[in-house]
Amino acid sequence: MTVQERIKQVVEDNPVVLFMKGTPETPMCGFSAAVVEVLKHFGVAYKGIDVLQDDDVRQGVKDYANWPTFPQLYVRGEFVGGCDIVREMAEAGELETLFKEKNIPVRGA
Repeated sequence: MTVQERIKQVVEDNPVVLFMKGTPETPMCGFSAAVVEVLKHFGVAYKGIDVLQDDDVRQGVKDYANWPTFPQLYVRGEFVGGCDIVREMAEAGELETLFKEKNIPVRGA
């Protein structure tokens, strides 16, 4: 299985995936930590993938989304964006709407 096939499988098999530096418990950069906090705020269950553990995955994810930086958030197989986009969507109420539209349980919903 190629790295692209592995990434595609993870993204398709998990409702919410965050490719990040570090883990949800110990983010290794401020941007990853910020997205973890947004997801915690909504109480969304997600799979965190530490791109620092595998250079092939780190480059493969950049190629997969055609997005050069981390973190990268996927919801139901769809690339949502990085830290700034996720924070802006959260502040505007768009992220919660997206979760609800994609049948992702959120806290209090």
